Amino acid sequence: MLLRRCRSREGPTERLGWSTRRCAGWSCPHGGQRVHPQPVARVSVTAGIRPPVCIAIDPAGLAGRPGNLIPVNRADGERVDAGSLTGVSETALLTLNARAYQARHPNPVIDDPMAIQLADAIDFDFGKFGRRGQETAVRALAFDRAAARYLTRRPSAVVVALAEGLQTSFWRLNSALPDATFRWVTVDLPPVVELRRRLLPSSPRILSIAQSALDYTWMDQVDASDGVFITAEGLLMYLQPDEAMGLIRECANRFPGGQMMFDLPPVLVKRLAPNGMRASRRYRVPPMPFSMSASQLAELAGTVPGIHAVHDLPMPHGRGLVFDRLFPAFWQLRLTKQIRGAYTLLDFG
Repeated sequence: MLLRRCRSREGPTERLGWSTRRCAGWSCPHGGQRVHPQPVARVSVTAGIRPPVCIAIDPAGLAGRPGNLIPVNRADGERVDAGSLTGVSETALLTLNARAYQARHPNPVIDDPMAIQLADAIDFDFGKFGRRGQETAVRALAFDRAAARYLTRRPSAVVVALAEGLQTSFWRLNSALPDATFRWVTVDLPPVVELRRRLLPSSPRILSIAQSALDYTWMDQVDASDGVFITAEGLLMYLQPDEAMGLIRECANRFPGGQMMFDLPPVLVKRLAPNGMRASRRYRVPPMPFSMSASQLAELAGTVPGIHAVHDLPMPHGRGLVFDRLFPAFWQLRLTKQIRGAYTLLDFG
């Protein structure tokens, strides 16, 4: 498989996804020399993770290389039923659908071939979710870029993806970072982990733990000696405030020197849509009882032990006037900062 590797001056964190004026890494619109992807070093799971009590997705011993994009546990033409995902877990299908749609677009917001193939492999009525806007893909870019910055400094770190759903972040980062050796831990409920096991390629660098993120025993499986980057993409807003803050506090306490990233909706959402937002006539997004303003988030550094700094991250640029210019500019306005959503990065001291 031949891929175009970017030779522009932009660093790896800027090559994760692209709009009309941004570089796309292996699919760079700038052009560049065509090269074969370099082999990824294989890293033993036991090098960074203690023996787990979990579902380990390593039956085939694949390395998760950029070229290996076809789901390996599916017979040709056979689609997998995802009807077991309900409630908040069903939002994994909602976000996959939106991300795959944006990746298929002639002017894609995100380079995510795995998401396209994953969506095509699932037997589900995705149409019930309604529109497939750029928000989910833009959010994925924000998480990818923050993770890539951390992994550039600590290439052998562990990434812990809480409530990962059907995200394909591991493969995007593995393609974007040369000589990647980072390890990956998925923490999600058993039905989600089972669906990932059936559909996604395995790797000795990936470990799946089938339990709630609120069951803190997953932390015992993570060796953070080489660094740890924790993601809670699309998770905290669905938790009760005490649950969300408890998870943040425990992560800060257990993983000094690490980072944690999460996103939150505008603070008005929990007031205006206490029963969840209507996405279409056939689907309502679950309630989002937890959110915080930018000023409340900034106070975490002084009120939660172990949090050294709080970073309010910008919105990546998307496609078209609204997502390429208006929304990113709106995100940065001082007047709107307290009412908009948030991409928040925590440094653990």
